[in-house]
Amino acid sequence: MLALKADDDPEDILSSSLQTLYDFAPITHSTPGSIFTYIIKPTLLPNPNSAKVIELETPDPQPSKWDLHASSIWVAAVYLADHAKELELHRYQDRETFRVLELGAGAGLPSILIARAYPNVDVTISDYPDEQLIQTLSENISRNGVSGIARAVPYDWGTDISRLPGNPRNDVLFDVVIAADTLWNPALHQQFIQSLVMSLKRSPDSRVYLVAGLHTGRYTIQAFLRSIETDGSGLVVESLLERQVTAAQTSRSWDVARAENEDEQERRRWVVWMVLNGGSIIPRGETRLSCKVRRVYVHNAECPKYSLESLFNRAWLGK
Repeated sequence: MLALKADDDPEDILSSSLQTLYDFAPITHSTPGSIFTYIIKPTLLPNPNSAKVIELETPDPQPSKWDLHASSIWVAAVYLADHAKELELHRYQDRETFRVLELGAGAGLPSILIARAYPNVDVTISDYPDEQLIQTLSENISRNGVSGIARAVPYDWGTDISRLPGNPRNDVLFDVVIAADTLWNPALHQQFIQSLVMSLKRSPDSRVYLVAGLHTGRYTIQAFLRSIETDGSGLVVESLLERQVTAAQTSRSWDVARAENEDEQERRRWVVWMVLNGGSIIPRGETRLSCKVRRVYVHNAECPKYSLESLFNRAWLGK
């Protein structure tokens, strides 16, 4: 839930007013360096006396990294935070600890919210290794009192997950991986999928939750879905819905053909909510290998060696 402050940046006020003035839903909710305030739904807080707001500084990356689009808080991040209960994290309430990873976190809204709401969670909040971006993310963690639960980590998609906290073994992989508005660049889809595969724990309870505003483009989202299906990653699309941001509980099935008849105004009203599971990802200890381009298998006599084998593969498969 959003909250405007009296000293908000004029651009923030204009962005938040677009829907009222022109029925033109904003897709970003902040400007670089500004403070963004999010009001937590009371039902999500374990302690009714807990602080009910999250305050975040919006990252202001170096000019050479503006193409990361990390200098705004995007509609998908807010939507993911608003619907955090649908991540079904209560399924882990009986565990001593469960682990959550956010990829492409930006200001870190959804993962900081999770750290505030679940006392037994361990949260890794990651984004591209830009010094200013990671510093702002670390400060947001501290500002919201979750330093003992969450940590900011620089991580470049597709690289070895040993860069993330812990070792790349199944018992320290992640129960839940989340990401908001990270599908906009098709050139990065393969690296992003590799990171999902490498980081997700091999468990029936493990899930990936992706939210993408339709401003991403239907064909771009469809290209990502095609990569999931064809590149041999082993991930399976469990659920795929279009949800209207401006109307509670309004949803419909995904249909790429709608691209032919919708304009920018209509696209801004919707996000795609996608749930993936590990499906046929080969579990640790499995000896059956494939020559498909998963890039997470170790070398054997039948398969060529890929550049991403590294420590992760040997630890995962016990080699």
